[in-house]
Amino acid sequence: MGCGAGGLGAPASTEIPAGAHKVFCVKFQRDMEGLEEVPFEGHPLGQKIYENVSKEAWKMWVEHMKMLMNEYRLNLGTAEAQEFLIKQMDEYFFGEGAALPAGYVPPQSK
Repeated sequence: MGCGAGGLGAPASTEIPAGAHKVFCVKFQRDMEGLEEVPFEGHPLGQKIYENVSKEAWKMWVEHMKMLMNEYRLNLGTAEAQEFLIKQMDEYFFGEGAALPAGYVPPQSK
């Protein structure tokens, strides 16, 4: 998936299973299957994500977050790293997009 470069790949499936949580996804700009539970229970951003982000967009974020954690060598045991990722997550879904590290070169496709 080209999430690191800011591109949006096509979602894997357009069908929403019966009884699934449905959202109008902020990344894909259409109705899609939402997350099964609120991420970061008790944090306002978690509820906002639950209400506006699809499972497919969340998967893209997880891959982007892994890249950020590796490139910035984040220690999630620190409040600073956690705050940084929450800010990046907010920007990724609801702002201008999460920043790529300076000098970041995406891995070559095989």
